[in-house]
Amino acid sequence: MTVRVLALDLMDTVLRDPFREALEAATGQELSELFARRDPEVYPAFERGELDEEAYWAHYAAAGIVADPAAFHRVRRAGTRFLPGMAELLDDLAGHVERVTASNYPVWVEQVARDHLAGRMERVLASCHLGVRKPDPAFYTRLLAAVGAEAHEVLFVDDRVENVEAARDVGIDAHRFTDAGTLRGWLAARGVG
Repeated sequence: MTVRVLALDLMDTVLRDPFREALEAATGQELSELFARRDPEVYPAFERGELDEEAYWAHYAAAGIVADPAAFHRVRRAGTRFLPGMAELLDDLAGHVERVTASNYPVWVEQVARDHLAGRMERVLASCHLGVRKPDPAFYTRLLAAVGAEAHEVLFVDDRVENVEAARDVGIDAHRFTDAGTLRGWLAARGVG
């Protein structure tokens, strides 16, 4: 088996995800209160690319929630950073495998790519590009089509068990991320790196 593509979830796999603290900073509300008031389908629709950012924030206003998008983005950008060992791992994999993101994330992924992933990922793909979110099987089949690979040529890494299991269900060898060192060992056992 030749592995051509390493598909990695972004948030809490490659990078620290500051979304929750950014949302609290933007709204001044505890997450439990905020989540009880907002429509739970809005963010997934935003991640699938069905809403633009303006429409996303408009849903907060419609629910009577005052949100400051500028504050949200300040905290989000300041809190986004590589998890220990992941920048080095991505650097070490250069030239050995095509490094691709495979993330549930909205259009903000473009800014994250500019700030953190330049030179470390050959391709940035997220739910906003694929029109579907993990763990839907269509996410994985669209990912395979986008990278032009068969399932046996791709390795998938994610911090969420349900996303790892869904990848395996479509024939992709997958690993649940815990830390960079364990991931290195898993990749080495598959001849990568």
